[in-house]
Amino acid sequence: MINDRLKNITKKILSKAWATLYEIDYDYRFKNGSWKRLSRESYDRGNGTCILLYNQEKGTVILTKQFRMPAYHNDERDGMSIELCAGAIDKGESPEKTIIRETEEEVGYKIQIVQHVMDAYTSPGALTEKMYFFIGGYSDKMKINSGGGVKSENEEIEVLELPFARALQLLESGEIQDAKTIILLQYAQINKLLG
Repeated sequence: MINDRLKNITKKILSKAWATLYEIDYDYRFKNGSWKRLSRESYDRGNGTCILLYNQEKGTVILTKQFRMPAYHNDERDGMSIELCAGAIDKGESPEKTIIRETEEEVGYKIQIVQHVMDAYTSPGALTEKMYFFIGGYSDKMKINSGGGVKSENEEIEVLELPFARALQLLESGEIQDAKTIILLQYAQINKLLG
């Protein structure tokens, strides 16, 4: 058990702005039996959800495009990110309810049924965030507004309805670099969701 290999865990808050950045110090016992004092930073922003919306009849998917400062900070060419509809889980809200709400806010579709397909940590060495992955069918009649995000949250989201083949081209060309989006597009391809 991992708890047998950990002791003397201490946490210190380094920042508590948009999320909480901790410095966590701990003693860790390696396989050879030696103990070492280690220190890691852990960014806790809560858990999130994402969804690949797809229309089998039209052969299309819904993605979003928005500015991401951390990606821009890393490489200015990567500031505009093509991604799935996604969002942070509010306290007391289930992943399913969150993604249904986020779908309406971000892309303007009122969906009722979602299918949970997996959970994953996208960067477990630095982030506490566990992502809950969903897929869901959509149709034109489910469109209730233009989407674009929540203004009070300073969101400016472009809604992209793309042929699935075009989304895969964007993946292959490197224009899609978001891990959660890559995962669900490949899931859709492997499971032949769109033929």
